[in-house]
Amino acid sequence: MTDTIPTIAEAARLIAAKQLSPVELTRACLARVHKLDGELHAFLHLTEERALAEAREAERAIIAGGPKGPLHGIPIGLKDIYKTRGIRTTAGSPRYLDHVPDEDAETWVRLRDAGAILLGKQETHEFAIGGPDFTLPFAPARNPWNTAHYPAGSSSGSAVAVAAGLCAGAMGSDTGGSIRGPAAYNGIVGLKPIYGRVSRRGVFPLSPTRSITAVL
Repeated sequence: MTDTIPTIAEAARLIAAKQLSPVELTRACLARVHKLDGELHAFLHLTEERALAEAREAERAIIAGGPKGPLHGIPIGLKDIYKTRGIRTTAGSPRYLDHVPDEDAETWVRLRDAGAILLGKQETHEFAIGGPDFTLPFAPARNPWNTAHYPAGSSSGSAVAVAAGLCAGAMGSDTGGSIRGPAAYNGIVGLKPIYGRVSRRGVFPLSPTRSITAVL
């Protein structure tokens, strides 16, 4: 395939028709990450080996019995406030630099069970609030349209990754605009569901009554 990453809908249609391999799609995403993310800083942690293993398993299952849904074999990223068992989850903070959860966020459980492939954890403002901080050990994400420009936040890495074609989709969160701002600044669509529609279990909280997990 070319270095253009299809949308989730396009990729799902091609995968179901056996015209696109989840392994091929995942490798293409990873190739773009290696090519572009040194400048964009969308990912804090890349789960490359795991992603390729998940892609191979998805491909075997789809060849044997077809996809179990539109997310089967689709590479995605998670804002680094979503807990992932056995995978570092920092919430963008030095305080959690070596934090490895022993549980998965409910949102990731559902995405994983639907066949989504995890490429890695994506940059966020510290604890999903504030702005870019150059004193942190993580470089702030850059707007892919002009790296001198701000990509908005706090779901910066997730929005930048989708806009730059580093992954087909990503999970962010929104308390005061953290999905809507990055979606607008990076020229993509961000969906903020109604409060309570998507589980926040296993997601680092900002406001227990206002935070919403959301998709880019």
